[in-house]
Amino acid sequence: MPDGHAPTIDPSHYTPPLSIAGQEIATPTRSDVIDPSSAAAFGTAPIATKADLDNAVSVAARAQKDWATKSWETRADLVRAFSDAVTADADVLAHLLSREQGKPLAKSKAEIMGAGFFMKGFADLRLDPHIYRDTEAQYVREERRPVGVVGGITAWNYPVLLGAWKIAPAVLTGNAVLLKPAPSTPLATLRLAQIADRIFPPGVVTVLTGDDDLGPWMTSHPGIGKISFTGSVATGQAIMANGASTLKRLTLELGGNDAAIVMPDFDVESGAEGLFWSALSNCGQVCAAAKRIFVPDALYDALAASFVKIAASVKIGPWDGEDVEMGPMQNPAQQAKVADLVARAKAEGADVLFQSDVPSTKGFYHPLVVFGDSRDDNPAVAEEQFGPIISLSRYSTLDDAIRRAYDDPHGLGASVWGTDIDAATDIAVQLEAGSVWINQHPSMGPEIPFGGVKASGIGVECGIKGLEEYTVPFVLNVKKG
Repeated sequence: MPDGHAPTIDPSHYTPPLSIAGQEIATPTRSDVIDPSSAAAFGTAPIATKADLDNAVSVAARAQKDWATKSWETRADLVRAFSDAVTADADVLAHLLSREQGKPLAKSKAEIMGAGFFMKGFADLRLDPHIYRDTEAQYVREERRPVGVVGGITAWNYPVLLGAWKIAPAVLTGNAVLLKPAPSTPLATLRLAQIADRIFPPGVVTVLTGDDDLGPWMTSHPGIGKISFTGSVATGQAIMANGASTLKRLTLELGGNDAAIVMPDFDVESGAEGLFWSALSNCGQVCAAAKRIFVPDALYDALAASFVKIAASVKIGPWDGEDVEMGPMQNPAQQAKVADLVARAKAEGADVLFQSDVPSTKGFYHPLVVFGDSRDDNPAVAEEQFGPIISLSRYSTLDDAIRRAYDDPHGLGASVWGTDIDAATDIAVQLEAGSVWINQHPSMGPEIPFGGVKASGIGVECGIKGLEEYTVPFVLNVKKG
């Protein structure tokens, strides 16, 4: 088995080729990749053509036929080897990730190690046949078979982790996978492809980078049997429409506007910081972040003061800055959306408790903003923020908080924060979301299914249920005698 080591590169100027089955493919055009901390290009990525996609699908389909014949143990061992190779390359991958995504280097390193942890966790799972009947008269067995060629499409907030969430389950269950990263964060994922080429048989894992045309080509391609997508609700709806003509199987992990309910017994002194960062991790660019925080009247002033104190201590700066806790927004379009949301929230009466300064250098920085006394119809509460904004809303009764938590089209996650775990659990089970956490937000694991309800998606990732999403059932039903 190859050692998995990708070639040495200069992550400050990275121009990787498109590669299909280990063969470099010349592309007529390339796109600049921008460092959000400086707004300057530091590398380029190939723009795949429709012909490149057709070629990659054909190669993947051929490779998948043989890959599916390998034993589960063989595939799991190669996923573990891929995990080891990825984490061994963490320094280079983290450097690339920070430069293209904007998050501080330590946070990027944590994402790489998290990707490795999840992939090993997936490899420890197994889909075994299920026997429904085994009698003298009848034998009925269900097994799970691979879809064939899977298309994975990832978002720009966690490109390596999300890539691992799609590559490992797809190949573990016997599929070949074509992975498309977001156009603004392609380079660390292309590095993953270089590593994968040295672990898996040619054509089993392919990374295609491109512009806004590549996604629709993939989601309507007749040779791709399933799409696993992480991103916005609007794009998820477009994927459903594009995939309808070929009846594609879909896993859609879409946006969230998660509610967090603070219980009357919440310990502000010990718990405020955890709640604060549950909203503002990764510069607030997290689908399952605590975006609507409901606080009882009696605790409101203390929690608001604590949040202002924490916010004032957060160091904002470039990904390689010393002790930086929060970087820039990933791209100028998202920066503009958040700036518009903040402007509208202020115009509609949201109380600004705190607004930070930002570095005076070029880059896609946005101030950290703490809103207080926010009405539910204020844009800072009613819309998914996906930026460095935290908003506190008062409530008088728990029934009122539950009702308002429900009053949103999304349903990805939610959380309840309090000292009495039984009381918090009683509230948690009344909330409408794919996952509800207590005294944390979010918390995930490779064995734990994760997905949304309502507008937040279809299907799940992770766990046995997540593996099943990459398969189709096959039932053998034998009449004896």
